[in-house]
Amino acid sequence: MYDSSVQHTELSERGAADGVVARGLGKRYGHLWALRDLDLTVARGSVLGLLGHNGAGKTTAIRILTTLSSPTTGRASVAGLDVVEQAAAVRGRIGVAAQQATVDGLLTGRHNLAMVGRLHGLSRAAARVRADELLAQLDLGEAAGQLVKTYSGGMRRRLDLAASLVGRPSVLFLDEPSTGLDPRSRGELWDILRGLVREGTTIILTTQYLEEADRLADDIVVLDHGRVAAQGTPAELKALIGSDRIDIRLASANDAERAAELLNLLGGGTTSFDPETRLMSMSPTEPVRLIDVVRALDACGIDAVDLHRRETTLDDVFLMLTAPKNKSKDVFA
Repeated sequence: MYDSSVQHTELSERGAADGVVARGLGKRYGHLWALRDLDLTVARGSVLGLLGHNGAGKTTAIRILTTLSSPTTGRASVAGLDVVEQAAAVRGRIGVAAQQATVDGLLTGRHNLAMVGRLHGLSRAAARVRADELLAQLDLGEAAGQLVKTYSGGMRRRLDLAASLVGRPSVLFLDEPSTGLDPRSRGELWDILRGLVREGTTIILTTQYLEEADRLADDIVVLDHGRVAAQGTPAELKALIGSDRIDIRLASANDAERAAELLNLLGGGTTSFDPETRLMSMSPTEPVRLIDVVRALDACGIDAVDLHRRETTLDDVFLMLTAPKNKSKDVFA
């Protein structure tokens, strides 16, 4: 499977200096490629956001990096260890928190973590000490003796994160960590993750909340149909489509093409339109004043019920990069 011993040595050296390294990683099921040519370099003590629509290849990449699946092509190292040749050692250096909490509702929070500690090879006493440390760290100390089935969704999510930290992992994989959490609980979870990174933990994060990736990730990889569609810092990805957007909600979807032509004359750039919401969005390549947009629309008899300027978000980037190619009629050059 590997190309040469020289490349393996190079990968190991890079892996010693980085949390996660992948080169040409791919996975094929029959004739279908779920992942193709994935390259990653994730430094220790940093956060990588792995984004993509359902079926884009995120789960496949995580399964390979956590040793649950073998790559068809390429190689990867986690914490300096090859995920195929040293799979058992890799599993001892990582933590994984899946999308659905895996803690046992019929045990207390303390018993859940102590059980995980015992599975990690800790003595009974050491497992209890580690459990109490994590319960305090994740603000679950007061609920340590309660059955987990009585926990709120946010508490269960924090306990699941605590379980993934029992073994003091060098690299932590989080799959949709804030799914189902209210805004307050989500913010508390983000604070906990920032603290782990400050202590040197490397995090690979998959999420559907693009604000989460924007807040937490040092670098982002966007996957689309198994391939990398874009890669860079949040600021670099936003710069791909401009620093700001102009949003116009039209009174009638029938005016979309005329409005797009008008906006292109005023500010250039690419204009997208959602027929269902009648929302047109443009990232101008030239400076344009909103008052000029209003006057031009009015002069052409195009009725707009709302118009405003805003900063570009990762949602804009994601939608642009993963837009179905067969819907080009809704994207105007």
